[in-house]
Amino acid sequence: MSSIFLLLLALLLSFQSSSSVSVGSRSILRVVNNKNNGDQHDFAVDLNATNFDAVLRDTPATYAIVEFFAHWCPACRNYKSQYEKVARLFNGADAAHPGIILMTRVDCALKINNILCDKFSVSHYPMLFWGHPSKFVSGEWEPKQEKSEIRVIDDGRTADRLLNWINKQMSSSYGLDDERYENEHLQLNMSDPGQIVRAVYDVEEATSTAFDIILEHKMIKTETRASLIKFLQLLVVHHPSRSCRKGSAEILVNFDDLSPSDMWSANKEESVTGNGNGAMGNFQICGKDVPRGYWMFCRGSKNDTRGFSCGLWVLLHSLSVRIEDGESHLAFTAICDFIHDFFICEECRQHFYEMCSSVSGPFNKTRDFALWLWSAHNKVNDRLMKVEASLGTGDPKFPKIIWPPKQLCPSCYLAGSSRIDWDHDEVFKFLANYYGKMLASLYKDKGLLGDGGTNRSLVEDLAASTNAVVVPLGAALAIAVASCAFGALACFWRSQQKNRKYLYQLHSLKNI
Repeated sequence: MSSIFLLLLALLLSFQSSSSVSVGSRSILRVVNNKNNGDQHDFAVDLNATNFDAVLRDTPATYAIVEFFAHWCPACRNYKSQYEKVARLFNGADAAHPGIILMTRVDCALKINNILCDKFSVSHYPMLFWGHPSKFVSGEWEPKQEKSEIRVIDDGRTADRLLNWINKQMSSSYGLDDERYENEHLQLNMSDPGQIVRAVYDVEEATSTAFDIILEHKMIKTETRASLIKFLQLLVVHHPSRSCRKGSAEILVNFDDLSPSDMWSANKEESVTGNGNGAMGNFQICGKDVPRGYWMFCRGSKNDTRGFSCGLWVLLHSLSVRIEDGESHLAFTAICDFIHDFFICEECRQHFYEMCSSVSGPFNKTRDFALWLWSAHNKVNDRLMKVEASLGTGDPKFPKIIWPPKQLCPSCYLAGSSRIDWDHDEVFKFLANYYGKMLASLYKDKGLLGDGGTNRSLVEDLAASTNAVVVPLGAALAIAVASCAFGALACFWRSQQKNRKYLYQLHSLKNI
């Protein structure tokens, strides 16, 4: 009996070990303050060979630091607290300076990381490297290399020395005592149109947050199921983020399994949507392997301002200018129904739906829907302007305004009037450029898109989900056909996923 018990225990430990490798890296990295050991002072992001490239490719940070260490090394254990003092300034939801440096760690004592550590010629522990995140992706470093865009940090033995080294590289003046929002020189997006490029990360964060809220509050009901499907179809075709398009397609293909139509059964509903831990909770709609929890374009000057609501508005505007003419009313109803069924702020939800209900006829043009949403947003701003002024709850650096201001679009305003008169043709041109081309330009800057709007790797990534992601479907068929296509593609998608999962598990087992 004892030998059987020991055998079962060994199998259980083996299973737990292999599972720890195959768990999605986003679930580990999303909240960097909650590591397995419960240490709330862990801000550096733990990487390994399976997620190294993905995290560094997709991070919004301008620079990255990678610390190669070994968990058995006494010097590494002693250095960890010093490294974390600096990491807390740049990583995590309460970072004083988010989006600038992603600070990471790789444990070279783990077999899974042997090849990765060899590629960077790790000769001692701890060893720190500095560079643009994209340079680490599929990269390597040699000691005798004359020119390399990855540099060894040669003076980072303490937190003070490491931060001094960083400040010299960046001509900055960061301090270890910096706190969130203190000494922060925010670039106001109302005067810098280029800032919208950074909003692609906020759109991803807002999309993920919206679906986290849906799961946490168990909002997928019999009566709301259809509106969620319609909104997912819209995201699959027109979301500005390739990761969110792919993740939305994956959820939609598996939707009947994740959220069956007979889920009104209390027990089944709990298993599907309970606290995001059920089957649906295992899917990450934007599939990001980078730690989230802060805002780039939508960051307010106070903790409780902007953020999610700003990111959601940017998403809606982006969708409104990406659709085809024939899709405009389908997109309008999808967005209105989604906000009505899933936006948890009751007053905001009702106010938005009242504006939706006031529309008398269908939209026939992209321009008409985009301008309606723009007008609706200004009505919301006008209402909140007065409320926030009376209660003092607004963001002092980002007060509500009628948008866009003249600094961003002088041609949007008609001359010779004491009140605001809009040139709607110019407003639409501005919206299409600002929320369309400019918002997506970051992907081109990072080499993820080619001249035609996509590249081979993106096509291969999304081929199993839907070609609508790469070649948008025309007119009113776009969303309707997408739902039919998903049924035909489901078997192929699932078989692909099973094959990938099998090969991944096999690879993981070989490295244990």
